[in-house]
Amino acid sequence: MASSSAGWVAALTAAALGTIGFLAHQASVRLPAELSRPHATGTPAPGAPRAPRDARHPDALPLGSGRGERVVYSLDDDRVWLVGPDGRVQDTFRVTPGRVDPVPGTYTVTSRSKRITGSDGVPVEHVVRFTSVEGVVVGFSAAVDGSSPKPAPGLRTGGIRESRADGDAMWRFATIGQQVVVIP
Repeated sequence: MASSSAGWVAALTAAALGTIGFLAHQASVRLPAELSRPHATGTPAPGAPRAPRDARHPDALPLGSGRGERVVYSLDDDRVWLVGPDGRVQDTFRVTPGRVDPVPGTYTVTSRSKRITGSDGVPVEHVVRFTSVEGVVVGFSAAVDGSSPKPAPGLRTGGIRESRADGDAMWRFATIGQQVVVIP
């Protein structure tokens, strides 16, 4: 009876793995191009094109930063825009980046934490994570004490720091699955 059970388990396992492989193939064939590329694994390529900016309105949402509801994060401007479903900016604010930048591209919010200790040892709140780069988690957060110092030299951090008020706005806006567009 034991060998009969082992045969059934092996057959069921093989069938399950075959089904999973088939479904994974079907999903990859139907996946939109912008979702099928791998997430950031390094730093932006030198000379990556910069999204056009409005010189008269430097806080204006850059052209070519996506469509629909999203968080837009500019690496060059150290600025975030929270864009509603109608394409209108609901909020914009400056941020202090960590030492590790994500590659420009489109991501989604993958996890959130109400309050933790950051990788730099600073207590932070309203943590909104959207990718990792070479093992360093990248996301937005606000220091509980309201500080926003540059990270210590040599410390690889992916925390993009906001003020507490801006962190609260991000927390309310960027729930799991929310699109995050990183631009140069």
